[in-house]
Amino acid sequence: MEWIKKLLPYIGIVIVVILIRTFIITPVRVDGESMYPTLKNNDIMMLKKYDKKYQYKNIVILKYGNTRLVKRIIGVPGDHIKVNNGKLYINGKKTNDLYSNITNDFSLEDFGYSKIPQDYYFVMGDNRTNSTDSRTIGLIKKSDILGTTNFRIFPFNHIGTIK
Repeated sequence: MEWIKKLLPYIGIVIVVILIRTFIITPVRVDGESMYPTLKNNDIMMLKKYDKKYQYKNIVILKYGNTRLVKRIIGVPGDHIKVNNGKLYINGKKTNDLYSNITNDFSLEDFGYSKIPQDYYFVMGDNRTNSTDSRTIGLIKKSDILGTTNFRIFPFNHIGTIK
């Protein structure tokens, strides 16, 4: 019986860690160059599973088939988006998007929508010339977004908040 009392604190710690990783935060590794130059291959980010208020420019982790993709939200429900002559327009207003100058022209109508439907998002990687994103896989369901991330924990010389 004495050994059970000694084990209880360790069991409690394991349970707390499992609960935190399951419901609150967990590390996620960037696989590929689709978010370059913001993120690099093998960067490790902290995924905030509790953050379900997705906004323009948020970096999100989404499930796509058997993989996880790291992308940036470009359009939210109700938005109309297009890229014309290297400029990103949201609801007809030109935005300050750092990466649209390397993005081929497109419009939401090219994907069969006039506006992004409720509970869907349009996402793109920052490396617009090398990214599997909404331009190829379509709009992303809210239920496929695992959470947001904006804090890098590895490599250690780049630890901190992503802007």
